[in-house]
Amino acid sequence: MAQLHFVEYGPRKAETPQGTLVFIGSIGSTIDMWLPQLDALSDVFRVIAVDHRGHGQSPVIEGPASITDLASDVQETIEKLGVDTYGVVGLSLGGAVAQYLAANDPKVTSAAFLCTAPKFGTPESWHERARTVRADSTAALADAVVGRWFSEGWIAENPASTAFYRNMIATTPAEGYASCSEALAAWDFADELPKISVPVLVLAGADDPSTPPEVLKGIGEAVSGESTYVEIKPGAHVPTIEAPQEVTDALRAHFTK
Repeated sequence: MAQLHFVEYGPRKAETPQGTLVFIGSIGSTIDMWLPQLDALSDVFRVIAVDHRGHGQSPVIEGPASITDLASDVQETIEKLGVDTYGVVGLSLGGAVAQYLAANDPKVTSAAFLCTAPKFGTPESWHERARTVRADSTAALADAVVGRWFSEGWIAENPASTAFYRNMIATTPAEGYASCSEALAAWDFADELPKISVPVLVLAGADDPSTPPEVLKGIGEAVSGESTYVEIKPGAHVPTIEAPQEVTDALRAHFTK
């Protein structure tokens, strides 16, 4: 396990049904992908966002990892913060970790899965990504990844922000990106989704090429708990940045039920 870098905002004892929300991001991202939501939701929630191992300011752990390992990192980190119960919010890779936590951690009382899947592509495609970044650095993938994160229209209208997020991807340590790629290569949670009995928000980007809306709808249909589906239009794989208000509103509505 790794002690992760985190940020924390808002009241320690929030007077809401979900006092603490834990945010877990995409492969190649840092806590910055959640800044609009952290700022807005810290008015009444205690919000905690973490960097995956080998991402942002978290330590690089050599060798392959599993989703279970990444979930254990989160659990160790928030345990030291005295978190008793929490709502978990995950996007993409973070959504896989959030699915695992929602099914296996009794401290999770509600969950939000954003632009994620119970299985991402083929194992070989993720092993190929791992080989590429170990050989050529994460910068070799940055243009392709940022093109999936955001819609063409948003990229055209926001060149400075696009450059910021491209740099976020490009400067992710190669071993951090590679080990998380290997975690996704082995990830297949479809048969485990019925174990999720807590209330779930599933949120899709209408234009997401990586985890299209039908994948998110399938998650909502497979869990055994109550589920709510929200689709962001327009929106690609990282709507937290492309459509921050819509995502924030959906999270606030879900976690204040």
